[in-house]
Amino acid sequence: MEQWACYLCLFLAILLPLLLLKLNLNRNPGGVRLPPGPWRLPVIGSLHHLAGNPLVHRVMADLARRLDAPLMYLKLGEVPVVVATSPEAAREIMRTHDVVFATRPWSPTVKIMNADGQGLIFARYGALWRQLRKICILELLSPRRVQSFRRIREDEVGRLVAAVAAAPPGEPVNVSERIAVLITDSAVRAMIGDRFKRREEFLETLDEGVKLVAGFNLGDLFPSSRLASFISGTARLAEENHRKSFELMEYAIQQHEQQRAAASSNGDVEEGGEDLVDTLLRIRKEGGLDVPLTMGMIKAVILDLFGAGSETSATTLQWAMSELMRYPNVMLKAQAEVRNNLQGKSKVTEDDLANLKYLRLVIKETMRLHPAAPLLLPREAMEACKILGYDIPEGTTVLVNAWAIGRDPKYWQDPEEFKPERFESGMVDFKGTNFEYIPFGAGRRMCPGMTFAQASMEIVLASLLYHFDWELPSGVKPDGLDMTEEMGLTVRRKNDLYLHAMVHVPLI
Repeated sequence: MEQWACYLCLFLAILLPLLLLKLNLNRNPGGVRLPPGPWRLPVIGSLHHLAGNPLVHRVMADLARRLDAPLMYLKLGEVPVVVATSPEAAREIMRTHDVVFATRPWSPTVKIMNADGQGLIFARYGALWRQLRKICILELLSPRRVQSFRRIREDEVGRLVAAVAAAPPGEPVNVSERIAVLITDSAVRAMIGDRFKRREEFLETLDEGVKLVAGFNLGDLFPSSRLASFISGTARLAEENHRKSFELMEYAIQQHEQQRAAASSNGDVEEGGEDLVDTLLRIRKEGGLDVPLTMGMIKAVILDLFGAGSETSATTLQWAMSELMRYPNVMLKAQAEVRNNLQGKSKVTEDDLANLKYLRLVIKETMRLHPAAPLLLPREAMEACKILGYDIPEGTTVLVNAWAIGRDPKYWQDPEEFKPERFESGMVDFKGTNFEYIPFGAGRRMCPGMTFAQASMEIVLASLLYHFDWELPSGVKPDGLDMTEEMGLTVRRKNDLYLHAMVHVPLI
């Protein structure tokens, strides 16, 4: 996002004189009643409103507030975009007209990243998407399957606790890094049955890919311009990232096959011990699918599960620990609940989580303030329709600003404050029925990995609060903790969270 402003200036200096000759500024064709939006410029449309601030969800929320526009129209370069910033608008998009907005826009970058096989996240609405979603819901991410990975989660949490406890006295722990490693290792073991030998390389490639597909680069904003693509270099970067990602997925599958062969020769294969790659390969071998499952699709699905599973959970946990450090009273209350319920135990197990009600409220409140994907994932209008009385033309990209909706003072008292107690009534959840709170989205394109993410987040946070007392680095006050965001497809902490950890309950 920081780079495209520079690219934009160069691009305009070259093309502006030519493009001005054929521009018809700010006119709606055929009397179409578009949603209100900020004033637009020739060629770049509304892009100047976003320039200089990489946190697009915040800029869009501010624009909508100033316009008093729960539904707002933007022209981002050549791309028409509608942004929903109210529960009412979100409800119409994700429930009333859900099928109209059930597909994803395919930017030039997304096309490159899906060239050798579509995964679930960016698959266009149709037979392939329905098949992949069915496989994910029934086979890969069902509650029963998620429960089958309990031992993996407990084992990896034990490794996390041991690593934090082993930190040199007086040295702060990089909590962000520790959490990212744990979540990645847990997800990878669920996928291939073992830790990924090329973990660091994978995390770096995943991070690059998440930023590339966010959609706010010059090549995606001016898809008809080869010059824009050339100046930004996005196509080349996307091709490199796609090649690297699929090469890593091929390596992961080979590692899985080698591990399975070694286990079989040693007689160590567990009955019913399928990992997710086993499941996908079995489904491919059995056949009988509406759309044949290629190895490219399998790699894309694995990559989706890696990315969505690790990125969402790790980001949420980092923000949860950050907010707990900013609100010491909430930290003490959450720790007291965990420690009172587990008194005398040497570690947290998933059997202990059922009684940790306040802990779950902490996670829910974290996702209200910091939804991992603040604009969710983009949708596209497959046909023209009306939302809140406004015309939405076919082909329009639609964004739902879950970040802004979760901070709307019309629905949330003291919306900027971290107050887990606001969820005590149990009337609001994240299952897509309460449109004032949609961290996982809603409707057909709702994230299918909620159960997987929730299981990981609860045991990790409970263990961190049970085993350790936490302090900020010297000189940092709770209200002075750096909470700067970094924009990508998800919004994470820009700077890693460093904390001092004092062992309260040793891991035995």
